[in-house]
Amino acid sequence: MSRLLVEGGTVVTASGAAPADVLVDGEQVAALLAPGSTPESADLARVDATGKLVVPGGIDVHTHMEMPFGGTFSADTFFTGTRAAAHGGTTTIVDFAIQPRGGSAREGLDAWMARAEGHCAIDFGFHMILSDVSEPVLKEVHGLVDDGVTSFKLFMAYPGVFYSDDGKILRAMQTAAETGAVVMMHAENGIAIDVLVAQALAAGKGEPKMHGGTRPSVLEGEATHRAIVLAGVAGCPLYVVHLSAMEALAEVAAARDAGRQVFAETCPQYLFLDESLMAGPDLEGAKYVCSPPIRARAHHEALWRGLGTDDLSVVSTDHCPFCMKDQKELGRGDFSKIPNGLPGVEHRMDLVHQGVVRNRISLPRWVELTSTAPARLFGLYPKKGSLLPGADADLVVYDPQRVHTLSVAAHHMAVDYSAYEGTEVTGAVETVISRGEVVIEHGAFKGRDGHGRFVPRAPFSGMDVPARGAGGR
Repeated sequence: MSRLLVEGGTVVTASGAAPADVLVDGEQVAALLAPGSTPESADLARVDATGKLVVPGGIDVHTHMEMPFGGTFSADTFFTGTRAAAHGGTTTIVDFAIQPRGGSAREGLDAWMARAEGHCAIDFGFHMILSDVSEPVLKEVHGLVDDGVTSFKLFMAYPGVFYSDDGKILRAMQTAAETGAVVMMHAENGIAIDVLVAQALAAGKGEPKMHGGTRPSVLEGEATHRAIVLAGVAGCPLYVVHLSAMEALAEVAAARDAGRQVFAETCPQYLFLDESLMAGPDLEGAKYVCSPPIRARAHHEALWRGLGTDDLSVVSTDHCPFCMKDQKELGRGDFSKIPNGLPGVEHRMDLVHQGVVRNRISLPRWVELTSTAPARLFGLYPKKGSLLPGADADLVVYDPQRVHTLSVAAHHMAVDYSAYEGTEVTGAVETVISRGEVVIEHGAFKGRDGHGRFVPRAPFSGMDVPARGAGGR
């Protein structure tokens, strides 16, 4: 078993920051030690973290590698996507397996497992998308939870593809309550959105900016309210994915103020990109088409406040990249045919760190949002998301002072544009360790295809929802 010492840095966890050395033995954290207290040893490799931060590896619980959408597939494979994630300081992803309509959930999981196993550069898990809720499928949930797939995604959007009506959603939530699973919800009123889309196209308005125009924020707020009500009836924990709108945030905040087990994530695109980008010349706006859409800057301010108060619990990416050439171009003249999704798995840690730089969040909160809270919510803690002895040795040495510019020329994602082209950020990943193995060293990839393992997740065990005014809310 190899031993490794990460020395000279400031260890930052969700509970605080202090100078410490981290001793790694094999694939696990062995101890946090007083700085400089470990003697030289021939069998001890050393990583110099002087002047740097040492944090638990990032956990992105919302990615879509090799995902089918609109006749094409997201551009990143499980290898290219997880390699890019590693470059950005993420050491675990939780992707989405999709139940085929008319088929079984197990069939979907087996298909996605075959794509990922032996190909990931970092560890991975799966949520299950239930695209066709039925009694046989709900019976499968018990076995999937036993196998470590403990979260299930439902859609109030995309009628005819993923959409579930309120009755099916309620039945799935009841099953989640029975099994200890978490229901993840894409909360947009898809029935109403389809009406607005049809009306826009009938009026000859097919440009990319109409993607945002036909998905108003009030329809996200309405759907979020409805999801919270249904989860309350069923008695199951609810996790609202990719929250983008202040109306939706208000619904989540009210539920949390009432002590409900309701949680939500947002994504960097909803903190940094605004709706004007979809109005770019020619087809430039297609680069920024995702669902829910990027919104006006007033929503950015509300979401940053939500991150600071714990009304928002997690920052994930919804990484679902489509190239402009041959993919986003499918929607020329008809915005409804633009594949929905943005690249971002490589930039999450850096972009959220800008909240520290701008005094919007603390360093421990940065770690909590990007690693510890996702681990706790999705049954990975303390194996992941911590630096406790016995945890997986997933660590990032992070330079909080280094300034660099995000661009397609510099990123490692398999997509032909950057949604953040030209954005200057302060803070950069220096070294990434996955289960005791150095996979990124001074920006160079040292890992390998197949290093990553499937990580079974435990059922939901409850999370504290602090009263307003406590714990930073």
